[in-house]
Amino acid sequence: MDGTARDGMETRMMRAIVISVLALGLTLSQAVAETLVLAPVSVTDWKAVFGRIEARDRLPARARLGGTLVELAVKEGDLVKAGDMLGRIVDEKLNFQLSAIDAQKASLDAQLSNAESELKRGEDLLSRGVTTVQRLDALRTQVDVLKGQIEAVLAQRAVVEQQAAEGAVLAPTAGRVLDVPVAKGAVVMPGEVVATLGGGGIFLRLAVPERHAMALQTGDTIVIDGPEGQQEGTLERIYPLIENGRVVADVSVEGLSDKFVDARVLVRLPVDERPALVVPETALITHAGLDFVGVASGDGIVLRAVVIGEHHQMGDATMVEVLTGLQAGDRVETDGVVAAAQAAEAHVEKAAAHE
Repeated sequence: MDGTARDGMETRMMRAIVISVLALGLTLSQAVAETLVLAPVSVTDWKAVFGRIEARDRLPARARLGGTLVELAVKEGDLVKAGDMLGRIVDEKLNFQLSAIDAQKASLDAQLSNAESELKRGEDLLSRGVTTVQRLDALRTQVDVLKGQIEAVLAQRAVVEQQAAEGAVLAPTAGRVLDVPVAKGAVVMPGEVVATLGGGGIFLRLAVPERHAMALQTGDTIVIDGPEGQQEGTLERIYPLIENGRVVADVSVEGLSDKFVDARVLVRLPVDERPALVVPETALITHAGLDFVGVASGDGIVLRAVVIGEHHQMGDATMVEVLTGLQAGDRVETDGVVAAAQAAEAHVEKAAAHE
């Protein structure tokens, strides 16, 4: 390509940029921008891994009584409070035991009534000198024995009543019901799990490749890309035991949803820091699939083609890493629209001077 063709191509590109600038409502005379002197800054390299949302406490609600599950009051996803009844188990044998105890007590009550009558009659006879003190003591002993037997029966009834009351399956903690492995009407054994609850808050558990273990520090800021948008968390705990080549770590995230426990979310971890050249996102000019940055030189503003890398949030500004095309000490116009306008104006003036 000769010089004339090259100049023609540059002129057409500059005219296209000028048209784009004018379309934004910015005249060349209004083009004013700040200049940034490039210098290497420290940027963070992030490692993308998947984290799993977990409950801090995962407690089973177990059956304390063996029998038939006649009532099931919860399902997966329900929110419960500590002590709420989740279900009720009935053992029919307990009703028969209570009936037997009641019959035994009625029999002892009858015997006690008769023994008390005999004791009163014996006291009357003793006052008349008809009976002996030994016989009266035996009657008193019989009354005391029957009263003791009645107390034992009442205690036995209280035990059976407590067993029946333990048929209520109670929530061990406040939280969300994660799993209900049984159904109404099922026969359950003592200690069998009726429901599993997640409580005590929600956190994020990570499994990070062990080669990044030394880069992790407690208190590091972690970026989470969840379904509700980007959030930040704090690395709360790093477990010393490495399992299957991975380091397990816990991240505390304020406002993390507990709607789906064990859900996987994308997490970015800081693993390294390195120097890089960055420019404001507003300094970029994209045209025909290429990225340009306005650089101040002795002849005015020159558009220089660049290859960009990752975006970095630095304070309130979004910065873009420049991989090639710029070097430290370059003076970059921070407003790409203004830089394009000034570069186009300089090119038009230069082309007019050649003509």
